Amino acid sequence: MRKNRAMRHLIAVLILDGLVPFDLGTPTQVFLSARDDTMTRLYDVRVCGPAPVVTEVGFTVVPDHGLEQLAIADTVIVPGIHRGGPVTDGTLATDVRDALVAAAARGARIVSICTGASVLAAAGLLDGRPAATHWAWADRIGGLYPQVEWDFDVLFVDDGDVLTSAGVGAGVDLCLHIIRTDHGASVANRTARRCVVPPWRDGGQAQYIERPVPAANGAGTEGTRAWVLDRLADPVTLEEMAGHARMSVRTFTRRFRDETGLSPRQWLLRRRVEHARILLESTDLAVDAVARRSGLGSATALRQHMHATIGVAPSAYRRTFRH
Repeated sequence: MRKNRAMRHLIAVLILDGLVPFDLGTPTQVFLSARDDTMTRLYDVRVCGPAPVVTEVGFTVVPDHGLEQLAIADTVIVPGIHRGGPVTDGTLATDVRDALVAAAARGARIVSICTGASVLAAAGLLDGRPAATHWAWADRIGGLYPQVEWDFDVLFVDDGDVLTSAGVGAGVDLCLHIIRTDHGASVANRTARRCVVPPWRDGGQAQYIERPVPAANGAGTEGTRAWVLDRLADPVTLEEMAGHARMSVRTFTRRFRDETGLSPRQWLLRRRVEHARILLESTDLAVDAVARRSGLGSATALRQHMHATIGVAPSAYRRTFRH
């Protein structure tokens, strides 16, 4: 984030030939939807590139800015591409490569969505680092860039100053994760509501989850998940969740994982930690009280789970995100 909070965080979205249109729309929509309590936008998003580009579906996008934006941006985002040197032979235009390398060298945050990771890899910015991209491109991109520690299973990878996501919807998850990192859970959740998307999916969640079509009678776990969210402070057991859904524990657990990609216990723990983060941001409750209201029991348990999830203690998190 910029030290001068009066200045909006500048994001340069770098577009190249073969652009995936959805991946361009994702950061522009999500980051421009991020507002503070006064409804003031928190990011300035600028679309840039060396020239007009033809998207993978045939229409042309003309960027408002050139590569000079990479020299001043706080964050550089590269959307996915479905053709061009980075995804065919590992090459990248010299001017684009030099601009990306210079941006990274001066400390800009570097982000890719979907196959945009191939552009970062072609620039050498992912050498020896963990990274994600769309699972369907695993063989091609993995073969072109064996020096990268690819993880083709997860939604996104946060490696500090370089963040990469899987394809399509995972780009939304990464953008919300960045907003949450910059401004806290309340701002990220408000942004998600404006975009009408789920507020949070963990980066380590699997990309590809078989989700069967719900039965016509609505038999599923969504109602039980809503029921649990109204009782986060209470000790809800797996047996109680299954009973509410009128299923056996075994059937409920299997269906829950099919629908969410997580076990009921994993899902519940993550919801409780998320609720604790919101309470730390928005109330003056003591840490013990936050732990009880989020169902984590004690301040010790809350500290352990927050350290495991985001790497900071509750008190440090509160100091960071209370304005």
